[in-house]
Amino acid sequence: MWRTSGWILLGSALILALSLGVRHGFGLFLAPMSSEFGWGRETFAFAIALQNLIWGLAQPFTGALADRFGATKTVFVGGVLYAVGLVLMGMSDSALTLSLSAGLLIGIGLSGTSFSVILGVVGRAVAPEKRSMAMGIASAAGSFGQFAMVPGTLGLISWLGWSAALLALGLMVALILPLVAMLKDRPLPAMVGQQSLREALKEACSHSGFWLLAFGFFVCGFQVVFIGVHLPAYLVDQHLPATTGTTVLALIGLFNIFGTYTAGWLGGRMSKPRLLTGLYVLRAVVIVLFLWAPVTEVTAYLFGMAMGFLWLSTVPLTNGTVATLFGVRNLSMLGGIVFLFHQIGSFLGGWLGGVVYDRTGNYDLIWQVAILLSLLAAALNWPVRERPVARLQAQMEAA
Repeated sequence: MWRTSGWILLGSALILALSLGVRHGFGLFLAPMSSEFGWGRETFAFAIALQNLIWGLAQPFTGALADRFGATKTVFVGGVLYAVGLVLMGMSDSALTLSLSAGLLIGIGLSGTSFSVILGVVGRAVAPEKRSMAMGIASAAGSFGQFAMVPGTLGLISWLGWSAALLALGLMVALILPLVAMLKDRPLPAMVGQQSLREALKEACSHSGFWLLAFGFFVCGFQVVFIGVHLPAYLVDQHLPATTGTTVLALIGLFNIFGTYTAGWLGGRMSKPRLLTGLYVLRAVVIVLFLWAPVTEVTAYLFGMAMGFLWLSTVPLTNGTVATLFGVRNLSMLGGIVFLFHQIGSFLGGWLGGVVYDRTGNYDLIWQVAILLSLLAAALNWPVRERPVARLQAQMEAA
Protein backbone atom coordinates (compact mmCIF):
# COMPACT_ATOMS: atom_id res chain seq x y z
CA MET A 1 0.00 0.00 0.00
CA TRP A 2 2.80 2.43 0.90
CA ARG A 3 4.42 1.86 -2.49
CA THR A 4 1.18 2.68 -4.28
CA SER A 5 0.53 5.82 -2.24
CA GLY A 6 4.18 6.90 -2.63
CA TRP A 7 3.92 6.52 -6.41
CA ILE A 8 0.71 8.54 -6.45
CA LEU A 9 2.27 11.23 -4.25
CA LEU A 10 5.29 11.48 -6.56
CA GLY A 11 3.10 11.81 -9.67
CA SER A 12 0.92 14.40 -7.95
CA ALA A 13 3.98 16.38 -6.89
CA LEU A 14 5.46 16.41 -10.40
CA ILE A 15 2.17 17.52 -11.97
CA LEU A 16 1.78 20.35 -9.46
CA ALA A 17 5.40 21.41 -9.99
CA LEU A 18 4.81 21.78 -13.74
CA SER A 19 1.34 23.28 -13.52
CA LEU A 20 2.03 25.84 -10.82
CA GLY A 21 5.66 26.45 -11.77
CA VAL A 22 4.65 27.74 -15.20
CA ARG A 23 1.66 29.63 -13.85
CA HIS A 24 3.73 31.60 -11.31
CA GLY A 25 5.89 33.02 -14.09
CA PHE A 26 3.09 34.79 -15.95
CA GLY A 27 3.90 38.12 -14.26
CA LEU A 28 7.21 38.17 -16.18
CA PHE A 29 5.28 38.55 -19.45
CA LEU A 30 3.45 41.71 -18.34
CA ALA A 31 6.19 44.18 -19.29
CA PRO A 32 7.35 42.74 -22.66
CA MET A 33 3.83 42.09 -23.99
CA SER A 34 2.46 45.44 -22.80
CA SER A 35 5.46 47.24 -24.29
CA GLU A 36 5.26 45.53 -27.69
CA PHE A 37 1.55 46.13 -28.18
CA GLY A 38 1.28 49.49 -26.39
CA TRP A 39 -1.10 48.21 -23.73
CA GLY A 40 -1.55 49.68 -20.27
CA ARG A 41 -0.94 47.27 -17.43
CA GLU A 42 -4.68 46.76 -17.04
CA THR A 43 -4.96 44.75 -20.32
CA PHE A 44 -2.52 42.04 -19.29
CA ALA A 45 -3.68 42.17 -15.68
CA PHE A 46 -7.29 41.60 -16.78
CA ALA A 47 -6.35 38.52 -18.82
CA ILE A 48 -4.54 36.94 -15.87
CA ALA A 49 -7.35 37.97 -13.54
CA LEU A 50 -9.83 36.33 -15.93
CA GLN A 51 -7.66 33.21 -15.92
CA ASN A 52 -7.97 33.00 -12.15
CA LEU A 53 -11.71 33.61 -12.23
CA ILE A 54 -12.30 30.95 -14.91
CA TRP A 55 -10.05 28.59 -12.96
CA GLY A 56 -12.19 29.12 -9.88
CA LEU A 57 -15.54 28.85 -11.67
CA ALA A 58 -14.51 25.61 -13.38
CA GLN A 59 -12.95 24.08 -10.25
CA PRO A 60 -16.11 22.72 -8.55
CA PHE A 61 -17.11 21.01 -11.80
CA THR A 62 -13.70 19.50 -12.54
CA GLY A 63 -13.52 18.49 -8.89
CA ALA A 64 -16.91 16.78 -9.05
CA LEU A 65 -15.88 14.92 -12.21
CA ALA A 66 -12.66 13.77 -10.52
CA ASP A 67 -14.57 12.61 -7.42
CA ARG A 68 -17.09 10.63 -9.43
CA PHE A 69 -14.98 9.22 -12.28
CA GLY A 70 -11.41 9.39 -11.00
CA ALA A 71 -8.90 12.17 -11.55
CA THR A 72 -6.83 10.72 -14.41
CA LYS A 73 -9.14 11.79 -17.24
CA THR A 74 -9.73 15.18 -15.65
CA VAL A 75 -6.00 15.88 -15.29
CA PHE A 76 -5.31 14.67 -18.85
CA VAL A 77 -7.89 16.98 -20.42
CA GLY A 78 -6.72 19.84 -18.20
CA GLY A 79 -3.13 19.29 -19.35
CA VAL A 80 -4.16 19.42 -23.01
CA LEU A 81 -6.09 22.68 -22.56
CA TYR A 82 -3.26 24.22 -20.53
CA ALA A 83 -0.63 23.41 -23.18
CA VAL A 84 -2.82 24.64 -26.05
CA GLY A 85 -3.61 27.82 -24.12
CA LEU A 86 0.11 28.58 -23.70
CA VAL A 87 0.78 28.09 -27.40
CA LEU A 88 -2.09 30.39 -28.36
CA MET A 89 -1.03 32.94 -25.73
CA GLY A 90 2.33 33.06 -27.52
CA MET A 91 0.48 33.97 -30.71
CA SER A 92 -1.77 36.61 -29.12
CA ASP A 93 -1.67 40.11 -30.52
CA SER A 94 -4.82 41.70 -29.05
CA ALA A 95 -6.63 41.99 -25.74
CA LEU A 96 -9.29 39.55 -27.01
CA THR A 97 -6.92 36.78 -28.11
CA LEU A 98 -4.92 37.20 -24.89
CA SER A 99 -8.07 36.85 -22.78
CA LEU A 100 -9.24 33.77 -24.71
CA SER A 101 -5.88 32.00 -24.45
CA ALA A 102 -4.33 33.13 -21.16
CA GLY A 103 -7.72 33.68 -19.57
CA LEU A 104 -10.18 31.04 -20.79
CA LEU A 105 -8.13 28.05 -21.95
CA ILE A 106 -5.37 28.22 -19.36
CA GLY A 107 -7.94 28.93 -16.65
CA ILE A 108 -9.86 25.74 -17.44
CA GLY A 109 -6.59 23.83 -17.84
CA LEU A 110 -5.42 24.89 -14.40
CA SER A 111 -8.68 23.73 -12.83
CA GLY A 112 -7.86 20.19 -13.95
CA THR A 113 -4.16 20.17 -13.05
CA SER A 114 -3.86 22.04 -9.77
CA PHE A 115 -4.59 21.84 -6.08
CA SER A 116 -8.24 20.84 -5.71
CA VAL A 117 -8.09 17.86 -8.06
CA ILE A 118 -4.54 16.77 -7.22
CA LEU A 119 -4.94 17.09 -3.44
CA GLY A 120 -8.18 15.12 -3.75
CA VAL A 121 -6.11 12.32 -5.27
CA VAL A 122 -3.60 12.57 -2.43
CA GLY A 123 -6.34 12.67 0.21
CA ARG A 124 -7.86 9.45 -1.09
CA ALA A 125 -4.49 7.70 -1.37
CA VAL A 126 -3.18 8.08 2.20
CA ALA A 127 -4.40 7.28 5.69
CA PRO A 128 -6.24 10.08 7.57
CA GLU A 129 -3.42 10.57 10.08
CA LYS A 130 -0.95 11.15 7.22
CA ARG A 131 -3.26 13.28 5.07
CA SER A 132 -2.16 16.75 6.21
CA MET A 133 1.52 15.88 5.80
CA ALA A 134 0.99 14.33 2.36
CA MET A 135 -0.92 17.40 1.20
CA GLY A 136 1.89 19.57 2.52
CA ILE A 137 4.47 17.58 0.55
CA ALA A 138 2.44 17.80 -2.67
CA SER A 139 1.87 21.53 -2.16
CA ALA A 140 5.59 22.03 -1.51
CA ALA A 141 6.27 20.44 -4.90
CA GLY A 142 4.22 23.17 -6.52
CA SER A 143 6.41 25.66 -4.72
CA PHE A 144 9.57 23.97 -5.97
CA GLY A 145 8.15 24.32 -9.47
CA GLN A 146 7.87 28.06 -8.91
CA PHE A 147 11.44 28.24 -7.58
CA ALA A 148 12.78 26.33 -10.58
CA MET A 149 10.53 27.68 -13.32
CA VAL A 150 10.47 31.43 -12.64
CA PRO A 151 14.20 31.96 -13.35
CA GLY A 152 13.89 29.48 -16.23
CA THR A 153 11.00 31.48 -17.68
CA LEU A 154 13.00 34.70 -17.51
CA GLY A 155 15.87 32.92 -19.24
CA LEU A 156 13.56 31.72 -22.00
CA ILE A 157 12.19 35.25 -22.50
CA SER A 158 15.73 36.68 -22.69
CA TRP A 159 16.87 33.94 -25.07
CA LEU A 160 13.85 33.41 -27.32
CA GLY A 161 11.60 36.41 -26.77
CA TRP A 162 8.26 36.32 -24.98
CA SER A 163 6.32 34.61 -27.82
CA ALA A 164 8.67 31.66 -28.37
CA ALA A 165 9.14 31.35 -24.60
CA LEU A 166 5.41 30.68 -24.24
CA LEU A 167 5.58 28.01 -26.95
CA ALA A 168 8.43 26.34 -25.08
CA LEU A 169 6.42 26.45 -21.85
CA GLY A 170 3.51 24.82 -23.69
CA LEU A 171 5.76 21.89 -24.57
CA MET A 172 6.85 21.60 -20.94
CA VAL A 173 3.26 21.56 -19.67
CA ALA A 174 2.52 18.76 -22.16
CA LEU A 175 4.74 16.56 -19.96
CA ILE A 176 1.76 16.39 -17.60
CA LEU A 177 0.04 14.01 -20.02
CA PRO A 178 2.34 10.99 -19.50
CA LEU A 179 2.55 11.73 -15.76
CA VAL A 180 -1.19 11.11 -15.44
CA ALA A 181 -0.46 7.36 -15.51
CA MET A 182 1.20 7.68 -12.08
CA LEU A 183 -1.97 8.87 -10.35
CA LYS A 184 -3.89 5.58 -10.44
CA ASP A 185 -6.86 7.39 -8.93
CA ARG A 186 -10.23 5.69 -8.79
CA PRO A 187 -13.46 7.00 -7.28
CA LEU A 188 -14.35 5.52 -3.91
CA PRO A 189 -16.88 2.69 -4.28
CA ALA A 190 -20.52 3.59 -3.73
CA MET A 191 -21.99 2.33 -0.47
CA VAL A 192 -25.53 1.80 0.73
CA GLY A 193 -26.83 5.12 1.99
CA GLN A 194 -23.94 6.98 0.35
CA GLN A 195 -24.38 10.73 0.03
CA SER A 196 -25.59 12.05 -3.28
CA LEU A 197 -23.94 15.08 -4.83
CA ARG A 198 -26.91 17.22 -3.82
CA GLU A 199 -26.75 15.96 -0.23
CA ALA A 200 -23.02 16.67 -0.01
CA LEU A 201 -23.56 20.22 -1.24
CA LYS A 202 -26.44 20.78 1.16
CA GLU A 203 -24.42 19.49 4.09
CA ALA A 204 -21.44 21.71 3.31
CA CYS A 205 -23.50 24.81 2.55
CA SER A 206 -25.32 24.53 5.88
CA HIS A 207 -22.03 24.40 7.81
CA SER A 208 -20.73 27.78 8.98
CA GLY A 209 -17.13 26.57 9.03
CA PHE A 210 -17.28 25.83 5.32
CA TRP A 211 -18.16 29.43 4.49
CA LEU A 212 -15.64 30.89 6.93
CA LEU A 213 -12.89 28.85 5.27
CA ALA A 214 -14.11 29.96 1.84
CA PHE A 215 -14.15 33.67 2.66
CA GLY A 216 -10.75 33.39 4.34
CA PHE A 217 -9.36 31.72 1.23
CA PHE A 218 -10.63 34.68 -0.82
CA VAL A 219 -7.99 36.79 0.88
CA CYS A 220 -5.20 34.33 0.06
CA GLY A 221 -6.10 34.53 -3.62
CA PHE A 222 -6.24 38.33 -3.63
CA GLN A 223 -2.79 38.64 -2.09
CA VAL A 224 -0.83 35.99 -3.98
CA VAL A 225 -2.04 36.98 -7.44
CA PHE A 226 -1.58 40.70 -6.84
CA ILE A 227 1.97 40.05 -5.65
CA GLY A 228 2.74 37.42 -8.29
CA VAL A 229 1.58 39.57 -11.21
CA HIS A 230 2.54 43.06 -10.08
CA LEU A 231 5.53 42.75 -7.73
CA PRO A 232 8.16 42.56 -10.53
CA ALA A 233 6.77 45.76 -12.10
CA TYR A 234 6.44 47.40 -8.65
CA LEU A 235 10.13 46.80 -7.94
CA VAL A 236 11.11 48.22 -11.34
CA ASP A 237 9.04 51.29 -10.45
CA GLN A 238 11.19 51.56 -7.31
CA HIS A 239 14.30 51.75 -9.58
CA LEU A 240 15.47 48.19 -8.96
CA PRO A 241 16.68 46.02 -11.87
CA ALA A 242 14.20 43.62 -13.51
CA THR A 243 16.21 40.64 -12.28
CA THR A 244 15.35 41.62 -8.69
CA GLY A 245 11.65 40.86 -9.23
CA THR A 246 12.50 37.52 -10.80
CA THR A 247 14.75 36.63 -7.88
CA VAL A 248 12.05 37.62 -5.38
CA LEU A 249 9.49 35.38 -7.11
CA ALA A 250 12.02 32.55 -7.10
CA LEU A 251 12.67 33.11 -3.38
CA ILE A 252 8.93 33.01 -2.75
CA GLY A 253 8.85 29.63 -4.47
CA LEU A 254 11.90 28.35 -2.58
CA PHE A 255 10.73 29.36 0.88
CA ASN A 256 7.20 28.22 0.10
CA ILE A 257 8.60 24.69 -0.11
CA PHE A 258 9.50 24.92 3.56
CA GLY A 259 6.32 26.80 4.41
CA THR A 260 3.88 24.33 2.89
CA TYR A 261 5.79 21.35 4.29
CA THR A 262 5.83 22.93 7.74
CA ALA A 263 2.13 23.80 7.50
CA GLY A 264 1.30 20.21 6.55
CA TRP A 265 3.40 18.87 9.43
CA LEU A 266 1.89 21.27 11.98
CA GLY A 267 -1.60 20.64 10.62
CA GLY A 268 -1.34 17.02 11.73
CA ARG A 269 -0.53 18.12 15.28
CA MET A 270 -2.36 21.40 15.91
CA SER A 271 -5.66 23.06 15.03
CA LYS A 272 -5.52 23.89 11.33
CA PRO A 273 -7.98 26.84 11.58
CA ARG A 274 -5.89 28.39 14.39
CA LEU A 275 -2.77 27.95 12.27
CA LEU A 276 -4.55 29.74 9.42
CA THR A 277 -5.37 32.64 11.75
CA GLY A 278 -1.73 32.98 12.74
CA LEU A 279 -0.60 32.73 9.13
CA TYR A 280 -2.82 35.60 7.96
CA VAL A 281 -1.72 37.82 10.85
CA LEU A 282 1.91 37.18 9.91
CA ARG A 283 1.17 38.09 6.27
CA ALA A 284 -0.17 41.47 7.40
CA VAL A 285 2.95 42.07 9.49
CA VAL A 286 5.28 41.13 6.63
CA ILE A 287 3.53 43.46 4.15
CA VAL A 288 3.55 46.36 6.63
CA LEU A 289 7.27 45.92 7.27
CA PHE A 290 8.00 45.73 3.53
CA LEU A 291 6.15 48.98 2.85
CA TRP A 292 7.62 50.71 5.90
CA ALA A 293 11.26 49.90 5.13
CA PRO A 294 13.20 51.54 2.27
CA VAL A 295 12.83 49.45 -0.91
CA THR A 296 16.23 47.95 -1.68
CA GLU A 297 17.34 44.66 -3.15
CA VAL A 298 17.96 43.37 0.38
CA THR A 299 14.49 44.29 1.69
CA ALA A 300 12.90 42.89 -1.47
CA TYR A 301 14.71 39.58 -0.98
CA LEU A 302 13.75 39.47 2.70
CA PHE A 303 10.14 40.12 1.72
CA GLY A 304 10.29 37.25 -0.79
CA MET A 305 11.67 34.87 1.84
CA ALA A 306 9.10 35.82 4.49
CA MET A 307 6.13 35.93 2.16
CA GLY A 308 7.27 32.71 0.52
CA PHE A 309 7.13 30.87 3.83
CA LEU A 310 3.49 32.03 4.18
CA TRP A 311 2.60 31.85 0.47
CA LEU A 312 0.63 28.64 -0.10
CA SER A 313 0.81 27.28 3.44
CA THR A 314 -2.91 28.02 3.48
CA VAL A 315 -3.59 25.26 0.93
CA PRO A 316 -2.87 22.06 2.92
CA LEU A 317 -4.44 23.63 6.01
CA THR A 318 -7.63 24.70 4.22
CA ASN A 319 -8.07 21.49 2.21
CA GLY A 320 -7.14 19.42 5.25
CA THR A 321 -9.83 21.13 7.30
CA VAL A 322 -12.44 20.49 4.58
CA ALA A 323 -11.42 16.80 4.57
CA THR A 324 -11.73 16.60 8.35
CA LEU A 325 -15.15 18.24 8.36
CA PHE A 326 -16.77 16.37 5.47
CA GLY A 327 -14.60 13.36 4.57
CA VAL A 328 -12.73 12.65 1.34
CA ARG A 329 -15.36 11.21 -1.00
CA ASN A 330 -16.34 14.66 -2.30
CA LEU A 331 -13.11 16.41 -1.37
CA SER A 332 -12.18 17.61 -4.88
CA MET A 333 -15.62 19.15 -5.39
CA LEU A 334 -15.95 20.75 -1.94
CA GLY A 335 -12.33 21.90 -2.04
CA GLY A 336 -13.12 23.29 -5.49
CA ILE A 337 -15.97 25.40 -4.13
CA VAL A 338 -13.73 26.82 -1.41
CA PHE A 339 -11.08 27.39 -4.08
CA LEU A 340 -13.61 29.31 -6.18
CA PHE A 341 -13.58 31.99 -3.49
CA HIS A 342 -9.78 31.97 -3.61
CA GLN A 343 -9.97 32.62 -7.34
CA ILE A 344 -12.54 35.39 -7.03
CA GLY A 345 -10.00 37.03 -4.76
CA SER A 346 -7.31 36.26 -7.34
CA PHE A 347 -9.34 37.94 -10.08
CA LEU A 348 -9.78 41.08 -8.02
CA GLY A 349 -6.18 41.18 -6.81
CA GLY A 350 -4.73 40.77 -10.29
CA TRP A 351 -7.16 43.06 -12.11
CA LEU A 352 -7.51 45.84 -9.52
CA GLY A 353 -3.74 46.02 -9.25
CA GLY A 354 -3.64 47.03 -12.91
CA VAL A 355 -6.66 49.33 -12.63
CA VAL A 356 -5.32 51.19 -9.61
CA TYR A 357 -1.87 51.57 -11.16
CA ASP A 358 -3.24 52.92 -14.46
CA ARG A 359 -5.49 55.37 -12.58
CA THR A 360 -3.08 56.55 -9.86
CA GLY A 361 0.42 55.66 -11.06
CA ASN A 362 1.15 53.51 -7.99
CA TYR A 363 0.00 50.46 -6.03
CA ASP A 364 -0.41 52.11 -2.62
CA LEU A 365 -4.16 51.52 -2.30
CA ILE A 366 -3.93 47.81 -3.17
CA TRP A 367 -1.15 47.24 -0.63
CA GLN A 368 -3.35 48.82 2.04
CA VAL A 369 -6.32 46.65 1.04
CA ALA A 370 -4.10 43.54 1.21
CA ILE A 371 -3.16 44.36 4.81
CA LEU A 372 -6.75 44.91 5.92
CA LEU A 373 -7.90 41.71 4.19
CA SER A 374 -5.20 39.74 6.04
CA LEU A 375 -6.66 40.82 9.37
CA LEU A 376 -10.16 39.98 8.17
CA ALA A 377 -9.09 36.47 7.11
CA ALA A 378 -7.45 35.90 10.49
CA ALA A 379 -10.73 36.79 12.22
CA LEU A 380 -12.78 34.55 9.90
CA ASN A 381 -10.68 31.42 10.48
CA TRP A 382 -10.48 31.73 14.27
CA PRO A 383 -14.02 30.43 15.06
CA VAL A 384 -13.83 27.38 12.74
CA ARG A 385 -13.95 24.18 14.78
CA GLU A 386 -12.16 21.16 13.35
CA ARG A 387 -14.81 18.55 14.14
CA PRO A 388 -16.28 16.05 11.65
CA VAL A 389 -19.94 16.59 10.79
CA ALA A 390 -22.52 14.49 12.63
CA ARG A 391 -22.78 12.04 9.72
CA LEU A 392 -19.08 11.15 9.94
CA GLN A 393 -19.15 10.99 13.74
CA ALA A 394 -22.01 8.48 13.55
CA GLN A 395 -20.05 6.38 11.03
CA MET A 396 -16.98 6.39 13.27
CA GLU A 397 -19.04 5.35 16.29
CA ALA A 398 -20.72 2.56 14.31
CA ALA A 399 -17.34 1.29 13.15
